Amino acid sequence: MKTPQPISILLCALGGEGGGVLADWLVDVARHAGHPAQATSIPGVAQRTGATTYYIEVFPLPLSALQGKRPVLGLNPLPGRLDALVSSELLETARQIGNGLCASSHTHVITSSARILTTMEKMALGDGRQDDSALRQLVATHSREHHIVDMARMTQQAGTVVSAVMLGCLAASGVLPFARSDFEAAIGHEGTSAQASLRGFALGFEAIAAQRQQTAFVQAVLAPTDSRLTGASDLDKTVPAAVALAFPPALHPMVSLGHARVLEYQNAAYAQLYLDRLQAVWAAEQAAEGFSASGAVALETARWLALWMAYDDVVRVADLKSRTTRTARVRQESKAGEHDLLKIYDHFKPGVPELAGLLPQALAHRLLRWDRARVAAGQTAWALPLKIGSHSITGMLALRLMASMKALRPWGSRHAQEQQAIGQWLQAIADACAQSTALGHEVARCGQLIKGYGSTNERGKHNLLHILTHVMAQPSAPEDKAKAMAKIRQAALQDEAGKALDQSLLAHGAPARPVAAQPIRWMKNPRLKA
Repeated sequence: MKTPQPISILLCALGGEGGGVLADWLVDVARHAGHPAQATSIPGVAQRTGATTYYIEVFPLPLSALQGKRPVLGLNPLPGRLDALVSSELLETARQIGNGLCASSHTHVITSSARILTTMEKMALGDGRQDDSALRQLVATHSREHHIVDMARMTQQAGTVVSAVMLGCLAASGVLPFARSDFEAAIGHEGTSAQASLRGFALGFEAIAAQRQQTAFVQAVLAPTDSRLTGASDLDKTVPAAVALAFPPALHPMVSLGHARVLEYQNAAYAQLYLDRLQAVWAAEQAAEGFSASGAVALETARWLALWMAYDDVVRVADLKSRTTRTARVRQESKAGEHDLLKIYDHFKPGVPELAGLLPQALAHRLLRWDRARVAAGQTAWALPLKIGSHSITGMLALRLMASMKALRPWGSRHAQEQQAIGQWLQAIADACAQSTALGHEVARCGQLIKGYGSTNERGKHNLLHILTHVMAQPSAPEDKAKAMAKIRQAALQDEAGKALDQSLLAHGAPARPVAAQPIRWMKNPRLKA
C-alpha cells in the first residue's frame, strides 16, 4: 500500500500583500478540518527584487484516520515535487519555476496576470519590461494545470488585499481536500476587514471555478475545425471603419489603439492625420523590396507615431490630473472611505520651455531667448513652483482651465516643432523602405528613442535626427545599414549621457554627436571673507 504524501504548497507574495496572513489562514483551514499542517517562510528583499515565500505542507488524511500516528512534515519544497504554486505576480511565478520547483507532470500553478515592474525593468532607458507572453508560455510548459487570473483587479474590486483573493483561487483549484466553508471559517465573518476578505475570496473562487468549468467544456466539445472560440469577430467590432478600410487585419489592433489615443489627445482631425501618415508609410512598405503582408514597418510606425503625436505637455498633465478616474484611483489606493475627507495636492514646476510651447513661434522665441540670457549670466533657469489642491473648487477649476487649452495646441511653437520632427522621421522611413523593408523597419523602431518630457524628450529627438542624418547617408548596402541602425538604436538606450551611442556611431562610420554648450557658473565660497 502506497503511503500518502503531504500536499506541498508554495505561496509567493510581495511586501504588504498579506502573505503571512494567507499562510496562517491555510494552516487554520487544515486544522479546522482536522488535518495536520505546517508552515514556514523565507523573507524576501525590498525594492521589488524578490518575494517572501511561504511553504506549507498539509497531510491529505485527517488525524482521526491516522490511528494516533503523526506525520513528519518538511520545512522546504523539493525540486519537482511541488503540488501547488500560488503567486500574486507573474514574474515571481516565473522566478520560482526557474528554481526548478515545478514539474509539468505534478504541479498546479495559480498566478496573477498582474505585473509590478522590478528595479532593473524600471532602470532601462528603453522598454525594459519582461515579455508577458513568454512568461505565460513558461507557466503553461512547466505545470500540470495552470490558472492565470487578474488578481490585482479583483483585489481592488473587493477593497481588500491580494492574499484573500489568492486563498479563494486555491480553494477552487481542488488541490486541497477541504470544503469552501472551511476556508471561509478561517477568514471569519465579523468586522469590516473580514467582510472585505470574504468578498475577495469569493471573486478568486469564482474566477478559478469558471476557468475550470470552461476548460472542461472545451475539452468535451472542441473540434479541430471549430473557429468560434477565436474571438476574431469580437475584435472586429472594436476596429473603426477608417482603420478597417485602409489597413489589413494584421494591423487593426495596433492602429486602432493608436487612433483612439490620438483622438482622445486632441480631436478627430488630428486622429485622421495619424491615419493619413500611416497610410503613406504602408504604401511605401508595399512598394518596397522584400514586402511582407505582416506589415512590420507600418506596425512599428503605428506604435511609436501614436506616442509621439500624443506628446506630454502642461495641457496633457492638467487633463490627467483633473480626471474623475484619477480621483477615484487615489481614493481607492489610500483606502479612503465614502465619508472620509481626502485632500489631494499636486506639485508642478513648469519652466519657460513648457510655457513657451503654447505660444506662437515669435513670442516663444523671445521668451526662450530671455531665459537663455538668464542662464548665460549665471542664473538658474526660470521656473514657477505651484502647489494646487485638486480637491478644492479653485484648484480643480485651474486644472480644467489649463486642460481646456488643448484647442490652442496647433498654434503653439511646441506643436510645430514636434510635427516637423515627426515629418522628418516618417520621410526617413519611406526613404529607407525604398531601399529595403529591413532598413525601413529599423528606422521605424528608432521612434522608441522619443520618450519622457523636458530635457529627456529633447535629447531623444536630437539623437534620432542625428542618427537619421548620418547613418542613412552611409554608402553601405541596405542590409548593412539596417544592422548598423539596430546596434546604434540599442546603444542610444543604454545610458542617458549617450557615451555608448557616440561609440557606436563612430564604430559604424558616423560622426559622434556634437558637444552641447554648457555655461560655467562661478560660485562664491561663503566661508571666505570678501
